[in-house]
Amino acid sequence: MSKSICGWTGKVLHIDLTTREMAAQYPARPVYEKYLGGKGLAGYYLRPYCTLETEEPDLPILVFAGPLTGTIAPTSGRGTIMSRSPLTGAICDASVGGKLPTQLKRAGWDGLIITGSSDTPCGIEIENDDIRIVETDLWGETCDKVFDQLDAKDRAVATIGPAAENGARIAAIMVDRHHAAGRGGLGLVWAQKNLKYLSVKGTGKIRIHDKEALKEAREEIFRLTAASPVLLGQHGFSCWGTGSVYDLMDSRRMMPTDNFRNTRFPQASKLNAAAYQKAYTPRKHGCKGCHILCKKIAQDGRSMPEFETMSHFTALINNTDMDLVMQAGDLCNRLGMDTISAGATLACYREITGEDFTPRTLIKALYDMAEGGYLGQGSYDFDKSCERPELSMSVKGMELPAYDPRGAYGMSLAYAMSTRGGCHLRAYPISHEILRKPVTTDRFSFSGKARIIKIAEDQNAVVDSLTACKFTFFAASLEEYAKAFTAVTGTPSSAHDLLEIGERIYYNERIMNAENGFEICDDDLPPRFFTEPGTSGGGIEIKPLDRAEFEQARANYYKVRGLDKYGRPTKETTKRLGLEVD
Repeated sequence: MSKSICGWTGKVLHIDLTTREMAAQYPARPVYEKYLGGKGLAGYYLRPYCTLETEEPDLPILVFAGPLTGTIAPTSGRGTIMSRSPLTGAICDASVGGKLPTQLKRAGWDGLIITGSSDTPCGIEIENDDIRIVETDLWGETCDKVFDQLDAKDRAVATIGPAAENGARIAAIMVDRHHAAGRGGLGLVWAQKNLKYLSVKGTGKIRIHDKEALKEAREEIFRLTAASPVLLGQHGFSCWGTGSVYDLMDSRRMMPTDNFRNTRFPQASKLNAAAYQKAYTPRKHGCKGCHILCKKIAQDGRSMPEFETMSHFTALINNTDMDLVMQAGDLCNRLGMDTISAGATLACYREITGEDFTPRTLIKALYDMAEGGYLGQGSYDFDKSCERPELSMSVKGMELPAYDPRGAYGMSLAYAMSTRGGCHLRAYPISHEILRKPVTTDRFSFSGKARIIKIAEDQNAVVDSLTACKFTFFAASLEEYAKAFTAVTGTPSSAHDLLEIGERIYYNERIMNAENGFEICDDDLPPRFFTEPGTSGGGIEIKPLDRAEFEQARANYYKVRGLDKYGRPTKETTKRLGLEVD
């Protein structure tokens, strides 16, 4: 590792699978300070190639850690996998945990740039400065079989499964068995390069500028998270997993039911986190260095479903069989498929055919998805083939997660503005509209939401670049993490400084999407949300969204984001953020 830089290793590894050539790149410090790492630095390296089709060898796969990764900063064991999405055509990044980002950083690399395409199925094996591209006979094996063969305590493994190998556009990348880079079909990009797995082991240490200041920032974050009921409370994420919000979403009339035709699921109270806890007595698990441990592992070793998986394999498809949810989630993990897109696509199929799923037909449908079937291309492609594209509950072709936008207007705007498509994590307004963190906002109003969404997108871009876990920000803020960043790197930074970097990172994504033809018509929601009400009751009325109010909120967003009236980047904002191309 470089002795002249703190926080970063100072090295990025470029691997060409076609030529088998490998080269270290040494980004200048100003590049690091401008893009941080993780999502930011990955976007910096993706932009020159962002218009390439996913099957073109020169399109890179980016795997990046951040400056906090590998340090004692809380929840910093995350990283980013990024490329262009085969599902949407937009840029796509996935925040992923497990051991992979930490091992990559300890191996001496801030990131990997993987280009080219191997003639035969291969794996990449990294141990510090020893990098090998190896032929593999694991092609065709399920993800669990790959982990059985390669997994080790001191080694991180990321792999694709049969879904990616067979061309599914909803294919995921599974990491360290229980973690997924799930959305946007990034697994298919790996398969198109004949890359089966990535294995990383690192033994180095990260240089810290001011260890005592880092300890102080760490303690501040620990104190704040300890006081958070959502994170570490008796019924919070640490105890119950993200499924702890299952009942809450249903009671707030926000549970997507019957392919978003309704917003209340009558059987929800029997399928909540407490029911899973009683049935499967799971143990806690989490990303490297995390104290929240929101992941849950059943006694038989299967990953417990997170909230979106719980919801999409119950309410969205009208299933009340809890063990079938476990089977479906586990099967998706083994085949390497995004559970959100899989569940949402099945919901579309059910609405079009009018047929309910049985345990047998549901499992068969998931296998068909992974074996090259038409449902594996996602709901939008399937619904277009049936001449019913309006039944795909997606944005930019990516299926929506388990929060009905009619019950949280900020969420509706966040879905539409998301650079990767139907995603709740770009801005996550559920934090203030439902969970009331850090403060409560009126969930049935667009007032002020444009600026709130923009600022939240900037913040989360920073979080995914430092890197840290978004859940931590139910309790902590960028103020504490600015202190940690300063302590680690020696670069004096405030929360405001980091937000400016986040704005640059997010605007860079808008630029890349614009280069691929995305504009105002893509920043929209399915028509159902403007024409059909949700399920009212309990003193809560779920009305259709008002189209005029939504369009005004979108126009307001474009203004505060520095876009033109069609949602396209402007020369002025591009120049202000230092994003011009020479």
